[in-house]
Amino acid sequence: MLRPFTTADAPAFAAYRSEPDVARYQGWEAPFPLAQAEEFVRDVAAADPTAPGWYQFAVEAGGVLVGDVGVGLHENRRQADIGYTLATAHQGRGYAAEAVRQVVAYLFEVRGLHRVAAECDARNVRSARLLTRLGFRQEGHRVQSTWAKGEWTDDLLFGLLATEWRTATGSRG
Repeated sequence: MLRPFTTADAPAFAAYRSEPDVARYQGWEAPFPLAQAEEFVRDVAAADPTAPGWYQFAVEAGGVLVGDVGVGLHENRRQADIGYTLATAHQGRGYAAEAVRQVVAYLFEVRGLHRVAAECDARNVRSARLLTRLGFRQEGHRVQSTWAKGEWTDDLLFGLLATEWRTATGSRG
């Protein structure tokens, strides 16, 4: 289930973002401090998901916060970038695929966006596979383009158009 973050989510948010395997391909360092998590959930709870900029949806399964999906809405309000994070203990169960699918459907079918893009570290094979399974097309491979955690990393670029989403899902939205 996708939902807004609440202040009660801060401890679980800090816990999964502190997992080395979760933080490995992300822009933050582990451990992720509880104070930073509390500030994050306060800020995102007050944010407008329809306004340009980043908004994070909480991903809940069985009453437990298991991850998040972020949407970076462009100023033109017609395209967005997405990103997602899932706690290690909840990976491999289809939660990320379902959450990202729901967010993409919302962006195309409800919000009427034209394009959704995603980027991932080229070593993050599971993430790249997930995007491909959901219909995203790999549009690029930037070699040694990001300096992260003391090393140069390659980035894979993915994109999906609303027309492609409608064709793949049979949606008329």
